[in-house]
Amino acid sequence: MKGKILVIGSTNTDMTAFCRKMPAPGETVLGDDFVMGPGGKGANQAVAAKRLGGDVSFICKVGDDIFGENTIRHFKEEGLDTSGVMISKKPSGVALITVDESAENCIVVASGANNDYTEEDIRSCEKMIKDCDILLMQLEIPVPAVMEAAKIAHEAGKTVVLNPAPAINLPEEIFQYVSLFIPNENELEKYSGVQVDGELSASKAAKVLMSKGVGDIIVTMGSKGSLICQSDQTAFIEAKKVEAVDTTGAGDCYCGALCVALSEGASLIDAAAFATKASGLAVQRPGAQNAMPYREEIY
Repeated sequence: MKGKILVIGSTNTDMTAFCRKMPAPGETVLGDDFVMGPGGKGANQAVAAKRLGGDVSFICKVGDDIFGENTIRHFKEEGLDTSGVMISKKPSGVALITVDESAENCIVVASGANNDYTEEDIRSCEKMIKDCDILLMQLEIPVPAVMEAAKIAHEAGKTVVLNPAPAINLPEEIFQYVSLFIPNENELEKYSGVQVDGELSASKAAKVLMSKGVGDIIVTMGSKGSLICQSDQTAFIEAKKVEAVDTTGAGDCYCGALCVALSEGASLIDAAAFATKASGLAVQRPGAQNAMPYREEIY
């Protein structure tokens, strides 16, 4: 029987321009294609998990505007449980994305309704949190809300997964509530205080966070793969070399896929291998949620 996955986080409308190179300050660069579609780290992870076969609910906030209406419609089309979607007086979040010819991206987010989360909002969703098996969160919503949700889930004996992106300041207390921490190398360096420049230093940094109360840690290392750090073992899952088109949302795909595999009883190492395959497919397509693969595509 599958475990229930609850994602709490952000939702944005992504506006993506493709160009040959990133503009320097004050420079205008002529782009090529333009795409507008659904995004936001929370929504990306929720859609990825749902497409890959997860039993997924999503708590988010949208504005009372056309972007919010389209977002809710999209979630329903994806089959997500939208009973946790709240309407804010602030406008819906948007993200302005530039992608260059090497598939690297630069993103500016106008958070809007995503910044309107309160601890009271989280407490109003306490039943959903206590009914889930895995809680997955990121940091595009206010930290007090993330903290409250993590505490409720932890005290209820749930698996709390935190993808600390973007890297913002966190209270040390939150680490004791986190079952699985999924940073990239830069985020790991920020939260551990250890300079990270490879597997060995990443492993040392992970141990620092474990000493603060974090359970397991997976360090995502882009096209190289991911490092799995547990109390009794360390493993590296190598990523298959692919022709990347757009890396936007690749980390979100990884997190969503990982939670699906865990919800089905996979070990952390096997779940990381599954997530690596899923994110490898996502980078071969443009966009964020539009690029998320379906279960039948995982080979």
